[in-house]
Amino acid sequence: MATTADIADKIATEHKLTKAQAKAIVDSVLKSITDAAASGAETNLAGFGKFKVKDLPEREARNPSTGATIKVAASKKLTFTPAKAVKDALNG
Repeated sequence: MATTADIADKIATEHKLTKAQAKAIVDSVLKSITDAAASGAETNLAGFGKFKVKDLPEREARNPSTGATIKVAASKKLTFTPAKAVKDALNG
C-alpha cells in the first residue's frame, strides 16, 4: 500500500525537492480533486483516469442482525475509471 507520504517521498527524490515541498504538492492535488468532486465536477487526469461523482438514490436495505427493513438515505459516491494505459499496465 502506498500512502501520501510514500508518494511525496518518491516525488521529492525524483524532482530534487524537499519532502515538505513534495507533500504540499501531493496535498494540493488531492484537495483539487476533492474540491472538484464536492462541486459535482469531473476530474480527468490524462493517461491516469477519471474521477466522477455518482448520485446513489435512496434505497431499502435489510438489517442483517434483526432482519428489519430500513431506508438508506440518498448519497453521493466518488468513482474512478482508470485510463486505458493504467488498465494495460495492470493486465500486461
